[in-house]
Amino acid sequence: MAIASPSAPSFSATSICYTTRTDSTPSRSLRLTPIHTRLYSRSRLTLSCQLNSSSSASNGSDDSDGIDGGDVDYELQHGSVSPQHHRKGWPVFITLPIDAVSFPEGRMKRKKAMVQSFRALATGGVEGVVMEVWWGLVEKESPRVYNWQAYLEIVALAKRFGLKVRAVMAFHQCGTDADDPYWIPLPQWVREEIDKDPDLAYSDRFGRRNMEYISLGCDVLPVLHGRSPIQAYTEFMRSFRDTFSPFFGGVITGIQVGMGPAGELRYPSYPLQKQAWTWRKPELGEFQCYDKYMLASLNACAEKVGKREWANRGPTGAGNLMHDPEGTEFFRSDGSWNTPYGEFFLAWYSGMLLLHCERICREAETIFRDIEVNLSGKVAGIHRHYFTRSHPSELTAGYYNTSIRDGFVPIARVFGRYGFSMCCACFEMQDAEEKRKNPVSSPEGFVRQVILAAKICDIPLQGESSSSSLDYESFQQVLKMSKFYSDVLGGATFSFNFVRMDRNMFDFRNWDSFTRFVKQMSDAKNFRAELSFGEDDMQLSSLSAPATDGAVLAC
Repeated sequence: MAIASPSAPSFSATSICYTTRTDSTPSRSLRLTPIHTRLYSRSRLTLSCQLNSSSSASNGSDDSDGIDGGDVDYELQHGSVSPQHHRKGWPVFITLPIDAVSFPEGRMKRKKAMVQSFRALATGGVEGVVMEVWWGLVEKESPRVYNWQAYLEIVALAKRFGLKVRAVMAFHQCGTDADDPYWIPLPQWVREEIDKDPDLAYSDRFGRRNMEYISLGCDVLPVLHGRSPIQAYTEFMRSFRDTFSPFFGGVITGIQVGMGPAGELRYPSYPLQKQAWTWRKPELGEFQCYDKYMLASLNACAEKVGKREWANRGPTGAGNLMHDPEGTEFFRSDGSWNTPYGEFFLAWYSGMLLLHCERICREAETIFRDIEVNLSGKVAGIHRHYFTRSHPSELTAGYYNTSIRDGFVPIARVFGRYGFSMCCACFEMQDAEEKRKNPVSSPEGFVRQVILAAKICDIPLQGESSSSSLDYESFQQVLKMSKFYSDVLGGATFSFNFVRMDRNMFDFRNWDSFTRFVKQMSDAKNFRAELSFGEDDMQLSSLSAPATDGAVLAC
């Protein structure tokens, strides 16, 4: 289906310079819709045996159990929704398996098992599911040719059981290579363009290319068959809107827009091959500014401020991935990150990420304006160096967040300007556990800082787990951090995404633990978690950061 490309944004990708913003007031009020749920009278289910016995169909795609094209056609023609009821407390969503839709066929997998799973989720009190909609599956072979069929089937199934859907616009690659069981690359026609022009992919100082996400340095350049990446993302979202219009409001209640690797607003600051273990070790990361488009922007800004010696490269003395930050010239406590050069580079680097965020948020807000759906964006749960002065792993990911500067309020301001909620992971992680492996890590400090940023900018928050842990301590930690947002700070709307659904979840003990957690979240106002926010927990740079923190403007 051919769609006319929108006009390119008026600002240039090569014009970000080190200039502070003085106007921090959001220009657009938030568009919030009430959270409802649909409840049916259902009998109790014998969960574990039914759902685990469906493994024999794990590789099939024809076991429809009534979920077929006829059902989808009926739902599209008769777009009525089930009666809705208000739910108290905090709604819980669960992310579907990565391979819910097969690659490269683009078919819904394990349909009978999915029916049983959705029935169990609805009976267990879950609000809805998070459905990742992969660019590399939908627009796989040719520009503007979209195949939504499998996702229409999933949405129709959710409606059948009274579940809501949050759709994630996944413009990134999943997995490391074709041997990965969860491999979903960028569309074939995009990869062909990258083969012709490798600088469309991010690059670090060693020349290592990262194919997870198109470099934001070429956001507005016509490098994809005459379209810019922003135009390609925009037309994808517009096609989604038009195709799924009967389901908005009643079934599809949320759209999370991917803005980088793993769908997160960040740079791919570590080699993709190390993704499985990187977040558990204290790596510094690598600055992703060496493709020709990023360098052109950097050079233009260096020229603008009269510092040509600051052009053509990222910081020197940044060490390597596994270096102790105190052993590096740039990241050590008194390093060059806190010098005029460091401030220039980090403001430019984070500013490019903020501009990318603004471009996507603006297009998404325009597309989904006047539609009853909540928009959101996600920040990465990077906490490996939270108790150092420079926070190196956050800096290389694009968050200009240090012990003396808040990097998350500027992001929250952009989200707030366009009516977006902010999603962040690590809600189940505990400092005590992490510090056994890395003394300077603080997932709780990271989460609290993001919570405070959301509070300062008065935007809704979506918590998310970083693993599929189903133990009691993890669930209690989620409740604790949720109450910190909603009660201690008087936060706005809150919800939680559990990542992700798998067979182990429906084991009797795990399922019992999970449904107890869902009930506690729904009875949140009556639940009393033990809160112990001491002085050490509140060492947040957002409490003392200047009002103009993190803001950079186009020159």
